[in-house]
Amino acid sequence: MSELRALTSVRGIAAWLVVLYHIRGAIAGLPPAAEAVLAKGYLAVDFFFLLSGFVIWLTWHERLRDPAAIPRFLQKRLARIWPLHAIMLAVAIALALLLRVTGRNDPAFPFAELPLHVLLVQNWGFTHVLHWNDPAWSISCELAAYLLFPLLVLAVDWRRLPVWGLLALAAAILLALHGAMAGAATLGTHIPRHGLIRCLAEFGTGTVLAALFLRAQERRVVARASCIAALVALVVAVLWSAGAPETLAAPATFAALLLLLALTAGSGRNPLEGRAIHYLGEISYATYLSHFLLWKAFKLPLGDAALSPGLIALYLALVLAASVILYRTVERPAQRWLNAPLPNFVRREGRAAPVPERRGQR
Repeated sequence: MSELRALTSVRGIAAWLVVLYHIRGAIAGLPPAAEAVLAKGYLAVDFFFLLSGFVIWLTWHERLRDPAAIPRFLQKRLARIWPLHAIMLAVAIALALLLRVTGRNDPAFPFAELPLHVLLVQNWGFTHVLHWNDPAWSISCELAAYLLFPLLVLAVDWRRLPVWGLLALAAAILLALHGAMAGAATLGTHIPRHGLIRCLAEFGTGTVLAALFLRAQERRVVARASCIAALVALVVAVLWSAGAPETLAAPATFAALLLLLALTAGSGRNPLEGRAIHYLGEISYATYLSHFLLWKAFKLPLGDAALSPGLIALYLALVLAASVILYRTVERPAQRWLNAPLPNFVRREGRAAPVPERRGQR
């Protein structure tokens, strides 16, 4: 199906919340209330996981009923996440070597762990601390979700479940996540331990939400479903603010909001569908993967002192510029190259060449 532009746009907003989360402690004069809000920016990753499961189910669940499509799916997913990760890892290596030759060895760059990061398996229980490019932990978990997704599609068909069954299933998955994180005060607690289950549970919930979205589209009850999703999001958000555990309330709130955004997308009146904010969503992966190392490099000559609004604005402008450059010169060209179909002599005789996918189906 065609791209839901509002979902792409909100991905850009989420990426910038992660950026602000990482730099919040260095912003001079930041009001405590604002810092408290930015301190929850790590939760944007939970929205990413839900959104990823949602979009991938919409795009691939029909095609993967044929096991022959699995290699193409994995090819496209690796082309989406690995090239930019590899470039940023190379930047991290260059930064680590620069620090070493200047006598400033940084424990955040352990060369013994480097093979795990190259293979994107660093957050599969092999490490105990985030190292190298910290945000890449979530990409490592996403890779695990991608590898398991074809098995999910072949094993179950959400289309056979009634609406109440899908709702019960989504609730059960989120309750299981809450149970798995028993004792954790927040979803960001001990990421090397909880990050993988956090991703798989929310990614799986996203696939169920996609099935609910398709059901609403088929039955032409979008308006009613939108009202229900909005009400659920409001109720859960109120309970969360009243002290409900974050490990349960946050994913439930984001799940309802995601479904609401999808159901109201394409109306023509949604401000999230504007060209500028949509472009922020398109370059959001570059924003997400580049900002952390840019921050480390930016802070090197400045020390640990709080930075003025002018310097913070300069850093944010650098992140935006880097995101555009990486998107145009690395991310998209690498995807086109790695997603190229097999040469004619490799295809079976008589098999048609693959049909190019629509823009936005990644």
